[in-house]
Amino acid sequence: MFDTHVNLHGEAFADDLQDVLGRARASGVQRFLAICDRYDNFPAVREIAETHPDIWCSVGVHPHHAKDFTSLTADTLIEEARHPKVVAIGETGLDFHYGYSAEADQVRSLREHIRAARVTGLPLILHTREADTLMAELLEEEYANGAFQPLLHCYTGGEDLCQRALALGAFVSVSGILSFKSAKDVRAVIATVPLDRITLETDCPYLAPMPMRGRRNEPSYLVYVAEALGALMGVDTETIKQVTTQNAIRLFSKVAA
Repeated sequence: MFDTHVNLHGEAFADDLQDVLGRARASGVQRFLAICDRYDNFPAVREIAETHPDIWCSVGVHPHHAKDFTSLTADTLIEEARHPKVVAIGETGLDFHYGYSAEADQVRSLREHIRAARVTGLPLILHTREADTLMAELLEEEYANGAFQPLLHCYTGGEDLCQRALALGAFVSVSGILSFKSAKDVRAVIATVPLDRITLETDCPYLAPMPMRGRRNEPSYLVYVAEALGALMGVDTETIKQVTTQNAIRLFSKVAA
């Protein structure tokens, strides 16, 4: 399996990261994508990737932190992406639920990330919360200016954004949320996504899937995400593992380069 979204550089795994990775490998996770949430955390994220042959990383700024990096440009992201372990741009996006960063700062940051993804050819990891309409409009507007590869990470949005992104060639990533009893709307949307466009993630240490909900999430729990997707799609878990892994390798093509 390929866990396409892990947050390994924070305090949650500071004391036992090697044990966590060992359990994940024993469970069948063979590749990990460590996500950059703040540009000033990028050195720590990159170091984790550099010191583990089965871990790669992204470079970017989460929309919550857009206000803290208003001078970050696509050129900087492009330069950082030259590193052989950097295989994606982001995560970036729009999140209007908490309002940690102003809309203008989020939009500016997102556009810079899109330009970096367009120039580098690397996938663009997108976080969207309570911003479906604007996200769809921005993606379509920017795509008209030049193609790039979107990935809707940990997707919990509506069908409209999902379908409009799929029309642009996007992939959709599912997390442990898919297994939550309350996530009927999420399952309804994911059921409309072609299986060859879906990847798996844990988004650890957040969003532990059933039956581990309430615990610190970790990559070894990715198997439960695979099981939840298999149950939704009517496909056996082993097939889900194989297909989603190949999807992720196809998407993050620099991993296999």
